[in-house]
Parts: sequence; C-alpha cells; structure tokens
Amino acid sequence: MIHLIIGNTGSGKTTYAMELKRKTRGIIFSIDKWNKTLFLADKKPDDGLEWFLERIDRAEVMIMDLVHQLENSNTDSILDLGLSKFEHREKFRKFAESNRFELKTHFLDISEETRFERIMKRNKEKGATFEFEVTKENFEFMERWFEKPSEEEMVGGIVISG
Repeated sequence: MIHLIIGNTGSGKTTYAMELKRKTRGIIFSIDKWNKTLFLADKKPDDGLEWFLERIDRAEVMIMDLVHQLENSNTDSILDLGLSKFEHREKFRKFAESNRFELKTHFLDISEETRFERIMKRNKEKGATFEFEVTKENFEFMERWFEKPSEEEMVGGIVISG
C-alpha cells in the first residue's frame, strides 16, 4: 500500500509517518531528508523555488521506482513528500492507479497557530524531525502555496484534525 501524507508545514507529517511506519513496517520517503542529503549543499543563495521543484521531480522518479519495488515485495511506502498541491497528489494517485497499487490518503488538518508554534520549537530544539530551519517567511509562503485537499480527494482517507 502507498500512504500519501498530506499537511501544511509543521502539521506533523514526518512524526505521523514515523508512527505509521511502526504500525505498518513500511518504508518512509521524506522529501526534506532527500533534499538535505542530496541537494542543499549545492544550493546557491539565489536558487529559488524552481531550483527545488526540479530536484524534487528528479528525486520522485527514483522514489516511484523504489515504491514499485516495495509494492512487489508487499512492503508499504509512506510518502512524506509535502504534497502541497492537488496536481502533485494527483501524480501519485495516477501512479498508484496505473500500477494497481492500493493507496490511502492521510491529511493532517492542523491549525496555523499550532503549526507555527511547532516550527519555532523544531527550529530551536533541532530534534528528530529537524532537517533545516523554516523561517517565518518560508512558513508564510507555504500558507499561501498549500492547497487543502477536497472532500472528494479524501474519500476513504484519514483526516487528523487539531
């Protein structure tokens, strides 16, 4: 099964993915970890959103290949990839459908205030889910960028509110 973890910045996607891993024995694909490991060392100060999006697209080609292998060995894939836009989520739904893989959508619908508090705490403590600092400016950008999933997208899915 493929698990799509959806939520805006600070909603707890990575923490939720780790708990889901304990329950399913699945494999987590966290785009923040991939970005930090593979790309951030090469980022120049003037590289912006397009720079990241191109690298995320390339990483996702590899992730889809690995998900395919995991599905063939009956291992769940837990996709903590941001999935901020409908189009991005749809790409993975179509991938699952075309390969006849079962898919479950999980949406962490957490208030902006709670998420911002979590981000500030994570920036300060640099704990288990910290990959890089999220500034107030980054957080505010994501508030505008994120597209909340529709009721139709969530049919048969799980919504966690808070």
